[in-house]
Amino acid sequence: MTRHYLAIPAGSFLLLSMLFPTCAQTNPDNPQGQPPAAAAAKSQTPQLSEEELARLYLVRKQYREAQDIFHKLTVEYPKNALYWNELGISLHNQSYLDAALKCYQKSAKLDPHYADVQNNMGTIYYERKKYAKAIRYYKKAIGLRKDFAAFYLNLGFAYFGEKNYEESISAFRKALEIDPDTFEAARSRTGTVIQDRSIATDRARFYFLLAKSFAESGNLERCIIYLKKARDEGYQDMNSVKSDPSFAGVVKNPEVQEILLVKAPDTAQP
Repeated sequence: MTRHYLAIPAGSFLLLSMLFPTCAQTNPDNPQGQPPAAAAAKSQTPQLSEEELARLYLVRKQYREAQDIFHKLTVEYPKNALYWNELGISLHNQSYLDAALKCYQKSAKLDPHYADVQNNMGTIYYERKKYAKAIRYYKKAIGLRKDFAAFYLNLGFAYFGEKNYEESISAFRKALEIDPDTFEAARSRTGTVIQDRSIATDRARFYFLLAKSFAESGNLERCIIYLKKARDEGYQDMNSVKSDPSFAGVVKNPEVQEILLVKAPDTAQP
């Protein structure tokens, strides 16, 4: 699995001070962790609140800047589960996985019913290739929020990592039922949910499973797209399309027939 932004923090003591604020840093006037005022003024020009600015930094992929503000907010509002989750996302995007996990765990402790943070903890373990743990967290997220396609999508990737292809396609199918465009959506690392779509090995099989999912959902156009990708990546069992009931509704399509006529390239190493 290709990682994008691995970096090691120069001073571990800095992260420790961020993750474990002292009692003196807690705001005694607001023990319930309520959010700050919605806006501030600077040079007589209305400005974004700190919370809004931090989220804007996430959108712009300025993760260190977002981290600094969310750290400040967790110090001021230590019982706000959302801020802890977003601090975790800021660290996660910088590949500080241990620190991010501690933030997610703090968020989950503050709000055990917060589905997004359960998903995000799962993604930490997915990136570490600990797929069984990832699956447990993704299932917990789904148990808390059953109508969100991203959770099923992540679950499908984790099952794929375990080579449990039947469960993988079942999760992908559910994601497509909820949101037919879920595979075309951009990977999210800017909101409160982390999605990871990295596939380290067997991309040909992965694309074939996607084609199968789209065939079952009746989406011919996307089925064809991923059948072509599977063939081009060297999937060696393309003829199974002819006998697999999942493809019964698309197999006679001329474009599908044309794909099956072209032999998959031999990807074996010399």
